[in-house]
Amino acid sequence: MNLFTWLSAKLVKRQLPLTDKQRALDLIAAVDAGGLPLNPARVNDIARKLGLEVSTKAPVEQTLGRIRAACKRL
Repeated sequence: MNLFTWLSAKLVKRQLPLTDKQRALDLIAAVDAGGLPLNPARVNDIARKLGLEVSTKAPVEQTLGRIRAACKRL
């Protein structure tokens, strides 16, 4: 193992995993900035982790609206 690699691994702080709420807020911010969610399964996963029941047949726009409302309540 390279000395530089070992030192950088020891000195660099590791990022904590994002919370469910933070993932939802990041998704909403990306959509508001003009992005399109390319993976509906990921959007549904975020919604389910917020406690929402989501149909696999529901349009992504509807799910995003429900995520938006859930973030306001949290």
